[in-house]
Amino acid sequence: MFGKKKQRPVIDKAQLELIENAQRRIKQKKKLYAHFILFLIGCILLIIANTVLDIGATLTFAGINWFVYAISAWFLLFVYHAFNVFVTQKFMGKAWEQQQLEKLVSQQQERINQLKNELKKEELLKAKSALFNDSISTNPTIAPTTTQYTIIVAVAENNTIGKNNQLIWHLSKDLKRFKTLTSGHYIIMGRKTFESFPKPLPNRTHVVITSQQNYTVPEGVIVVNSLEEAMQVSKADHSPFIIGGGQIYKQALSLADRIELTRVHHDFEGDTFFPDVDAAVWEETHNEFHAKDAEHKYDFSFITYKRK
Repeated sequence: MFGKKKQRPVIDKAQLELIENAQRRIKQKKKLYAHFILFLIGCILLIIANTVLDIGATLTFAGINWFVYAISAWFLLFVYHAFNVFVTQKFMGKAWEQQQLEKLVSQQQERINQLKNELKKEELLKAKSALFNDSISTNPTIAPTTTQYTIIVAVAENNTIGKNNQLIWHLSKDLKRFKTLTSGHYIIMGRKTFESFPKPLPNRTHVVITSQQNYTVPEGVIVVNSLEEAMQVSKADHSPFIIGGGQIYKQALSLADRIELTRVHHDFEGDTFFPDVDAAVWEETHNEFHAKDAEHKYDFSFITYKRK
């Protein structure tokens, strides 16, 4: 009940870096080739300068002419350059670049196919919601006149509702719906659910179920020892809500009159689950699909069930 902004699909940064690296390595090889040509020309010029033009003809070190040292030093510099190109960084030429381009295209095609599948799923959910609501509008049911005990819950596709006593997702529309539906009413919950709140929710009467003796709560919060007792003390309200957690939901499923369920169309890992809604017991009376957007990371649907 209780999203992050939707991430815009972009080409993988890592793949773009690979292509840029391939282009950079090609430039490195060209520079190495230019260095080799310059080295050959330089060696010839140094030899001519010494042997033909007699430049530094008498300059020797350990009996060896100076140009031999110059050529040797330059050769070592060229070897270092070649080592950098071919060993330190393995050269990646045109064939490698083409391979990476093909890999990039393949990955983007997979992403496009994934987006298509998500769109198909979204359209199917929209169609189901519209078809269901059309059928309800042509076959209206008589609204009940007695007190309604309502389970309100947000459930993933795999029936996960939470982990470590916390919600796993954040859907602002679901939070607003929870507030709208429960404001001014009694809300029945287990002790752990109550303790997950920073403070009691405003404009609601909290009924907390716990087996602990002398459990301390803020003023205005009602403490009981069983779900039946919680429902009894909530009779002053025409529409109390049962808000969790997992064990309370299991007990309430056989006693409640209605379920206000937010189905989050995604699977999550969790440690708390909601029971399957038995179609033989519960009749779906409302289905409103909402697509994910900048404020909602997942598709979700508001679904109402009434006991048959």
